[in-house]
Amino acid sequence: MTLALIGTGAIVGIVVAAVVFLLILWVVAVFNGLVRLKNRVENAWSQIDVQLKRRYDLIPNLLETVKGYLKHERETLENVTKARQQAIDAKGVADQAQAENFLSQTLRSLFAVTEAYPDLKADQNMARLQEELRSTENKIAFSRQHYNDEALQLNNRVQMFPGNIVAGMFGFKEREFFEVELEQEREAPKVSFGG
Repeated sequence: MTLALIGTGAIVGIVVAAVVFLLILWVVAVFNGLVRLKNRVENAWSQIDVQLKRRYDLIPNLLETVKGYLKHERETLENVTKARQQAIDAKGVADQAQAENFLSQTLRSLFAVTEAYPDLKADQNMARLQEELRSTENKIAFSRQHYNDEALQLNNRVQMFPGNIVAGMFGFKEREFFEVELEQEREAPKVSFGG
């Protein structure tokens, strides 16, 4: 009888140890999945940064090309410069989105003003810069979409049971989406100077 009790106690101990071991494996697997998603979100954000830097680098060249033609439009040029600096200085997803929206608005106003200058519309440098800017805007849009997709996956894992338990234990947080604010900003800036 005592031998049977010892055997039963050992079996219970083995079962408890196995359950604890499986629970630890599950926590490790969920934790690693969360880390993988967090890293994918950070990588997607860095891709946005790369495209935004490219955009910021194009703007001074664009302004220099336009400056000679737009002697009477100093305020427009200053607004673009100011918006560019605000976008460079922005911190966090929400601030970055707001700054980028303002920059897009000022670029739209710049391009609207340049429509009145036929010589500028025909300038080869301007044509090259507008094409580079259009390409960069497309890449930014794709990068934003990719970031938002990755943020959605992480947010789902952080919010949904049972992953939310592990996320809460280890401090994983939801990520903000990179969104445009106004309906008019949902369109790419129009930079065409052709007829």
